[in-house]
Amino acid sequence: MPVRHVVALPDAVLKQRATAVGGPDEALARDLVDTMHVSPGCVGLAAPQIGVSSRAFCLDVSGHPKGSSKHGLVVLFDPELVHAEGSEVAREGCMSVPHFTANVRRAISVVVRGVDAQGRECLYEVSGFEARAFQHELDHLDGLLILDRVASLSTDVFRRKVYQPPRPQP
Repeated sequence: MPVRHVVALPDAVLKQRATAVGGPDEALARDLVDTMHVSPGCVGLAAPQIGVSSRAFCLDVSGHPKGSSKHGLVVLFDPELVHAEGSEVAREGCMSVPHFTANVRRAISVVVRGVDAQGRECLYEVSGFEARAFQHELDHLDGLLILDRVASLSTDVFRRKVYQPPRPQP
């Protein structure tokens, strides 16, 4: 159950279309979940983000303030977007673009099909923040990052805020 290094731009694996897995990979699933759980603020992680060009991701938005998840921890292999509906712009961050956030337009609700860690075909109907997380991870599998989804690099990309603890009073 090793925690893997999360790769960041300009690593080439992030810009490539990932290869089909063809079924569950227990070791990859464990690595993704373990790495996601130790990464502060992380609600999802795709295989390319740990340097593996495979079509797999995990996500769990249940601990996020915006995440009213009805699915909890999800691990999917060879996922595909089946249906998307609606559209809204919201701010997103990404472990692989660590110094920036971006305004990204995404569908409000989606249906995604894939194979779970036990080899069962699954269909997820999700909306809101959970739908945004699914789409974000699917983008990683196609070599797309949040910077590729913005309408304008000059108006929709922002430096990530770094919060310093308050200084003790003398």
